[in-house]
Amino acid sequence: MKSILVIGGAGYIGSHVVLSFLNAGFDVTVLDNLSSGRQINLFEKAHFIHADIMDRMALDDVFKKPYDGVIHLAALKAAGESMIIPEKYAYQNINGAVNLLEALSNSRTKIVIFSSTAAVYGMPQQLPLTEDHPLDPINFYGFTKLEIERLFDWFYRLKGIHFASLRYFNAAGYDPDGNIKGLERNPANLIPIVMEAAIGRRDKVEVYGNDYPTPDGTGVRDYVHVSDLADGHLKAFQYVLRERKPLTVNLGTGKGCSVMEVIKMTEQVSGKKVPHSIVGRRPGDPADLYAHSKKANELLKWKPQFSDLKTIISSTWEVYKNR
Repeated sequence: MKSILVIGGAGYIGSHVVLSFLNAGFDVTVLDNLSSGRQINLFEKAHFIHADIMDRMALDDVFKKPYDGVIHLAALKAAGESMIIPEKYAYQNINGAVNLLEALSNSRTKIVIFSSTAAVYGMPQQLPLTEDHPLDPINFYGFTKLEIERLFDWFYRLKGIHFASLRYFNAAGYDPDGNIKGLERNPANLIPIVMEAAIGRRDKVEVYGNDYPTPDGTGVRDYVHVSDLADGHLKAFQYVLRERKPLTVNLGTGKGCSVMEVIKMTEQVSGKKVPHSIVGRRPGDPADLYAHSKKANELLKWKPQFSDLKTIISSTWEVYKNR
């Protein structure tokens, strides 16, 4: 039985990754400090280590046991906050990755699958975004992820640590079978904000601009179901294990949905009104942003199964409606 360590495995994306590996028959260990991850997201079948990647001694102890691979999801991810407190993001994201690479260098574990982001691309020069698009982040969060990708590439060349960088677009939805129910703490993404407005936890949704050159004037983004993302991690690990060479791929659907489409679908699925108001555009927000995932399709045989908007909204509403 293959063993996998999922760092950040109690979080929203991490718990879905854990579920995917458990379903594939892996022996799974979760390492999480539970600062943003939730106890409710832990599975009885997975081992749990309550630790922090900022604790280098704790990491050394963890890697006394060899794993077949590591999934690295532990990072701060609020792009807006990263522009206000960059030092916090530099410390947690970049230093955390360095700590992990040091531990891997001193261990027998030599495969890491990294949770990267489409934010490494910056403003799109052409759509859909491909992996060879220029890398020019416009927020510090994206900068930290790009620097970590570069660190992994150097450690592959110098230390033989094999890696995959998975550039996510907008993770959304919940496990369609209802196995994961932990809500994100202080969400900054559109769909959980819309859900909070639908259940009355939030007064309204602020829509940042309705004068973009899109069909309804609101911003268009590529939403990929989190269960599809989790499957991408499993397939990426299998690829790197088999091929023993680096991998960098987009994980997206190749199409986008607008803010108003998300709001209207939520109203349709939930039967609730979603209060919202139009406010000014946010600086740096592109009108459209969506992926080209041909490389993941070809190399990993990865294809989204749950990423239509209705499934994304329905699976999310099932978790939110009783809160």
